[in-house]
Amino acid sequence: MNTTAINLKKHVSYLTETIGVRLAGSAAERQAAEYIAKEFRQYSDKVTIEEFPVNERCVTSEKLEVEIDGVYQEFPASLFSSASTTDGKVVEGELVMFDFPGYQRKDLSFLTGKAVIHLGCHLENEEDYRRLMAAKPAFILFVDTRYTGTLPLADGLFPAYAAKHGACPCLDVAYFDAWKWLQSGAKKARISVSGGSRKSTTTVVVCEIPGTDPDAGVIYAGGHHDTQAGTVGADDNAIGSSAVIELARILSQTPHKSTFRLCSFGAEEQLSLGSASYVRAHRAEITQNGRFMCNFDSMGTALGWNVITTSLDEALRQKLYAVFNARNLYFSESTTPCPYTDQFPFAAAQVPGIYIGRHNCTAGNYYHHRRDNDISIIGFDIASQLVEAAAQLVGELADAPCRHRLDAAQQKEIDRLFSAVYGGF
Repeated sequence: MNTTAINLKKHVSYLTETIGVRLAGSAAERQAAEYIAKEFRQYSDKVTIEEFPVNERCVTSEKLEVEIDGVYQEFPASLFSSASTTDGKVVEGELVMFDFPGYQRKDLSFLTGKAVIHLGCHLENEEDYRRLMAAKPAFILFVDTRYTGTLPLADGLFPAYAAKHGACPCLDVAYFDAWKWLQSGAKKARISVSGGSRKSTTTVVVCEIPGTDPDAGVIYAGGHHDTQAGTVGADDNAIGSSAVIELARILSQTPHKSTFRLCSFGAEEQLSLGSASYVRAHRAEITQNGRFMCNFDSMGTALGWNVITTSLDEALRQKLYAVFNARNLYFSESTTPCPYTDQFPFAAAQVPGIYIGRHNCTAGNYYHHRRDNDISIIGFDIASQLVEAAAQLVGELADAPCRHRLDAAQQKEIDRLFSAVYGGF
């Protein structure tokens, strides 16, 4: 392995094996932030940790039982972040199957008081979410239809939706468990969840590498250091924060005209709450001086292919392809705005950018939000190649600074999504 790969492995090992699960707002997330800040200080004396409000997931127990042939059987489940708890009480309901086309119904009152098996776990349509919660189900068992596995994943409700329209107990369940319930004709389920959430703060670590020209603007890069519940998140996203540390090492070796602000965000797993809070706090400066944002997230899978989501004009797109292809790095490009990354709030602030990832199945990564998302699945050589290509790209942009704008149609869709999903600025 080269120096970059060796360093990436060291950082990922510390974040996943020394610290472990790093829930937003937790002591472990703070420990990760302090480690990243310490590493950043090797390359800059301008390192800060900013704090923003967050609800820390503090579940102490969660139990799901489904009645099959007259006998209750226990199944694994994971309470969604931003969902309500049962305060340790047992809540029971008749099982009802529900899928996304079901929102075509004018009346959802048949869900009232029921244990709803909900096929699909992301409700991007606010009106659908409002109607679902207004129906007042006893609780919801979400099935992530992207990954047909035997383990429940960890996920969360959109914080803006939950704050505006309320929330009931919502748990993620394994796809094949839901299949079993359907095949066996299961009629009832009951849950008990103790704990829930508490007010806390999440962390954003910022490393500034000053440029030689104060008028040359700012180039941002980022990854996130928090995880979902029950996973050490090697590829989601210890590898991304490690990539940003390595970017600091590489970029600090040569003077550049533009200033770099390299960020490791907390609370990405709560719909990029950390990066959105950071952008809101610095919006005027980011919109005025921001030139580019490069985000790393889930870009470490050993087996797979590169995927880059872009919010670029044509000149920046050509530069991206030229730099990566010259290094024999090829990728699938998506121009569809993705609201689930830390690059998205910067795009909402009118800063062009990219999100670098890697997929190993058509839905993304098979270990998404699972316990087995550990260091064993990382390919540090390919990850190092992506980091070094990104360093070349942002370095060249920093030395030839000019203002690029997003395509008007793309910016309009980004603005719509940011308003609908994040609640806007």
